[in-house]
Amino acid sequence: MTMSPDRIIPTRHLFGPGPCNPYAEATAALGLPLIGHLDPEFIARMDRTNEGLRVLWGTKNARTLPLSATGSAGMEAAFVNTVQSGDVAVIAVNGLFGERMCEVASRAGAEVVRVDHEWGTPVDAERVAAAHPNPTVIAAVHAETSTGVLSDIAALGAIKGDALLITDAVTSIGGMPILADEWGIDVGYAGTQKCLGVAPGLAPFTISDRAFERRVPKPQSWYLDLGLLGGYANGAPGGQRAYHHTAPVGMVASLEAGINRILAEGLDAVTERHRSAGKALQDGLQEMGLELFAAEGYRLPQLTTVMVPEGVDSAAVRGYLLENFNIEIGAGAGEFTSTVWRIGLMGPNANPASVALLLGALKEAIAKA
Repeated sequence: MTMSPDRIIPTRHLFGPGPCNPYAEATAALGLPLIGHLDPEFIARMDRTNEGLRVLWGTKNARTLPLSATGSAGMEAAFVNTVQSGDVAVIAVNGLFGERMCEVASRAGAEVVRVDHEWGTPVDAERVAAAHPNPTVIAAVHAETSTGVLSDIAALGAIKGDALLITDAVTSIGGMPILADEWGIDVGYAGTQKCLGVAPGLAPFTISDRAFERRVPKPQSWYLDLGLLGGYANGAPGGQRAYHHTAPVGMVASLEAGINRILAEGLDAVTERHRSAGKALQDGLQEMGLELFAAEGYRLPQLTTVMVPEGVDSAAVRGYLLENFNIEIGAGAGEFTSTVWRIGLMGPNANPASVALLLGALKEAIAKA
């Protein structure tokens, strides 16, 4: 049976909060010959991928690997391996994904101490430090996808004391510097579908020796038990591996290719490309008379949040962009669903051509939708 023409999926410009359009190298790698998940060639590929992830995370952690699931599973792995019944988790909440951290930690049995911030503003490390005298973990989002806000993780590392610091880097990894060791990140998780320029499906993850030694001995999730996973993908080149699960070998090949693409360009150059594209977009939006949502000085370059003009139908504009320009942008999150747009310029989309296309198309859509 062949697919009829009306079912052919068009090529979209994925300018929403994720996924973005992948790097060409990452897409091409999906077509490589399939090999087994315990094949020596795949183990070597996993080792190379882990090493590339260490560079992107800014860490020497031996246990740095792509979990076989999306970034949300990375979040779950972070908490089920570090907290259990009665442990205190101080969680900074300045958007949707901080709220999700609270939900996941509570399901793992932790006593959650929320430190709420106004959406659109960064995390205040002093308020987090004052929330509890002796937490088991402190957690925060580096680049909050729901609001387009960047928070200072190094400041949290400086006040964490004996607590483990858990960091969500889903929207930051591959698009801006992360210095996990220097900042004091003990557990970090991310996703592949944003600045890494790879399809969704893996969760780049890192855990320090300090955190691993203090991990929950038998977490509620067998699949995400880092003690078991370490026997399969522990990042020790040439080490003996124990079977745990059937890894998504094609996705790992794609991630390796995406990482290689980023490292070939150079982390500084990739950071500058995202910064330049984001600034150009934000300047252009403001020149159109639109108001940015995130606090000035803390705006992510790779994910811009902009207020929907009064009297404009947010969904109609997004529909017009999709139908007439094959452009996807995102609605806001939570209470801002209909009043904020989220526009991503991530991975290969962080370039001047994307900015020009977006600004022109959005201007037309606002006028005609």
